[in-house]
Amino acid sequence: MNDTPKFSFFTTFCCWLFGLLLLTSTISCSQDQKAQIKEALPMGLTKVGGPQPKLDSVYIEKYMSAEPKFKDQIEWAKKFYKERDFRLGWFRNHELVPQAQTMLGVINKAGEEGLDPKEYQVKDFPTLFASLKEAQSDSTKRNALEKEIDVALSSTYFNWASDFYRGTVNPRQVKSIDWNVKRNKIKLHKALMTILKERESTYPYYEFEPLHPEYDRLKKALAEYRTLQRNGGWPTIPAGTKLKPGASSPAVAALRTRLLGPSAATPQPAATPVQNVSNKTGDASQSATATAAASQPYDAELVAAVKEFQQQNGLTPDGVVGGETLRLLNIPLSQRIDQIVLNMERWRWIPKKFEPSYLLVNIPDYTLHVVEDGKEAFNMRVIVGKTLNATPVFSDKVEYVVLAPYWNVPFSIIDKELRPKLVANAQGTLDRLDMEVVKGWGAKATPSTLVA
Repeated sequence: MNDTPKFSFFTTFCCWLFGLLLLTSTISCSQDQKAQIKEALPMGLTKVGGPQPKLDSVYIEKYMSAEPKFKDQIEWAKKFYKERDFRLGWFRNHELVPQAQTMLGVINKAGEEGLDPKEYQVKDFPTLFASLKEAQSDSTKRNALEKEIDVALSSTYFNWASDFYRGTVNPRQVKSIDWNVKRNKIKLHKALMTILKERESTYPYYEFEPLHPEYDRLKKALAEYRTLQRNGGWPTIPAGTKLKPGASSPAVAALRTRLLGPSAATPQPAATPVQNVSNKTGDASQSATATAAASQPYDAELVAAVKEFQQQNGLTPDGVVGGETLRLLNIPLSQRIDQIVLNMERWRWIPKKFEPSYLLVNIPDYTLHVVEDGKEAFNMRVIVGKTLNATPVFSDKVEYVVLAPYWNVPFSIIDKELRPKLVANAQGTLDRLDMEVVKGWGAKATPSTLVA
């Protein structure tokens, strides 16, 4: 009698425990099934917003054709959306990806790249984003806005990226640009896929960064020069200034500020009072006390700065200020800024990468850089042409190198540059330039045959 209740209680407990285990297993299976079902759903289907809308080529072309600044980018957009089966690129589960705000922020700072932000601020995205937020309860309106915003963002990217990575102009289509360098063939739709983290790339597209370190250095220089411009620019050295090391002159103060900055200016000594004397007898009102400009010594520190400036500009580093050195010192800051912006543009025309080993001639710097396996092995000074006989800009494969080659001077250079010097002192000019006159197949001739 006493064993029966115990058995009944044990049986009930086991059944209850088995039921609990069965319920737990059922719930677990249900959750697993839900996860599997969710994974099996099409990519555009979400738990709260329904299917993500899709685009087509007709919609893309119609939308971009309506905006003049987007027309040239239609083919890039078609390639981009075709690769993704016309799914939206800038939305995930009806939410904008963070790269959208990143891109708009980069465009707002396009001036730092020497570009005009207004050229890329075509669409009013704050208003579009606000409208999208208000339309969340209306799936039809929301989907229409998502499609519009997506194509607008892609169009804006291609509009900006075309200028940033390929240049605002095509040098081959402008007759005044003598440029024989291979064109940058960057695929902008692939670059956008990299930004959206849909593919890997060795290039820094995902950071909206430039492709060449030289460009980045120009960008930093542009920022420095614009800061200097906002702070008043640099002083002009008085015309006619002639300074030699060790001399003193009132122009030294301006020269010091020009090359070493305002903080390097030395305290000026006390000025010498100068009495103005009237040429009219008895006219005391014409007498006044003026102050003569204070002279400062042209010291060793400033001489070294002038020599560095001359070296950078292809001049003889003798430390003498005057002539061409003075002219270059007085080039307006605004003109130098324009030069930096122009050279940033030229770097956009250059292929996105060089070979692992290459030669690079910096023409304005008169320097040849030898790069091996991506690192500079050494550099050397080179001779380049002047403005009238400029060194051509080109890129090509080096097939062979001739050491200490003979150079036959072009007749144009003989006529325009050498003839006046040969007339004045033929033999002296040839000796100084280590040249000789030959005729026919190499027979030596006299200098008179050139100046006759």
